[in-house]
Amino acid sequence: MKVRFYATFRELIGRKEIELNSPRTVGELIDYLAEHYNPEIKKQLLESPRAKEAGKAIDGMILVNGHNILHLKGLDTELKEDDEVHIFPPAGGG
Repeated sequence: MKVRFYATFRELIGRKEIELNSPRTVGELIDYLAEHYNPEIKKQLLESPRAKEAGKAIDGMILVNGHNILHLKGLDTELKEDDEVHIFPPAGGG
């Protein structure tokens, strides 16, 4: 699968895109990225105060084949070899 990173996540991972075969779910993908690239990506996506708010699984946005995982199975969304995953950091502004 192709995994593409945007904005600050591109800096954390050190690449614009990677290709993987192993993670079977989005949750496993985040664990893999934290272990093999930078643990900060998991902290920002899953452990920020906004991510811990009631009803919110992640802080940022993850798309699998153009679909937001919040409208699929969240972190349990299954991944296949030919999927394309896009990972965006939280949006700022006001």
